[in-house]
Parts: sequence; structure tokens; C-alpha cells
Amino acid sequence: MSKVPVQIKILPHGEGLELPHYASAHAAGVDLRAATAEDITLAPGEHTLVPTGFCMALPEGFEAQVRPRSGLALKHGISVLNSPGTIDADYRGEVGVILINHGHDPFHIQRGDRIAQMVVAPFCQAEWQETESLEDSDRGAGGFGSSGKR
Repeated sequence: MSKVPVQIKILPHGEGLELPHYASAHAAGVDLRAATAEDITLAPGEHTLVPTGFCMALPEGFEAQVRPRSGLALKHGISVLNSPGTIDADYRGEVGVILINHGHDPFHIQRGDRIAQMVVAPFCQAEWQETESLEDSDRGAGGFGSSGKR
């Protein structure tokens, strides 16, 4: 497994929180923590931007994807609204997480709570080539459930 260096800058409201880190040897994502000054209560159906207290500089050719934590989704109906949220290599602002409460009960967020996970991954950019026709495939234009339920 290769590692890529990522510079991280802790903002004043992020001081004292754990740095993003991998919880196990084979983890793909790091947990992101809430860098809130006050507790947040997210009512059912409500969404909000939760700060993480850091900025970063990804290397060229890499992105970071902000994803929901499976335990919060299963137990409380909490998700990342624009999942996965993409952070581009040239973005230098604070990493924020747009959380939404799909559950039935209010969800409370305290400073330091693990609210999402982030995966850093390489990507490529497409070189678009306009054409009048596309090569046929077995699937064709079938989509949106066209392959059946089972």
C-alpha cells in the first residue's frame, strides 16, 4: 500500500482535536471530527455544515471524498448530503461536512464527535471527444433498473 503526503493546517477552532488518522492498518478512510464551538442539534430532515477545523493541500492528481460513517447512518439515519463530497487538489479552504438527518429523532453533535470519513484517492481527467455515434454494447441505453431486481 502506497502513502501520499498531504499537508494539513489546523485552524484555531480545530486546535486540541485529533488529527485525521486511520483507525486500522487496512482502513481506506480517516474519521473527520466536528470542530464546533457549541453543540449542534440536527432535527429530522434538517441539514447543516459542520466544520472540521483544518485545511489541507492534496497533491496534484488526487482528490478527497467525504463519505458518511456507516454506524451513524445505520443507527441514527445521519448521512453526508452531497455524498460523496469531493475536495479538489487545488482547494485550500476549511474541510466542511454537510450532514443531514434522515432519522426520526434529533441528532446531537458535540465537539470532537466523529461525523464522517474521508478517502484520499488518485483520479484522472477525461479528454472529451465529440462523435456522431457510439460503439454498441450489450447493455445499450438500458438504465435505471433495466437489468432487473434479481
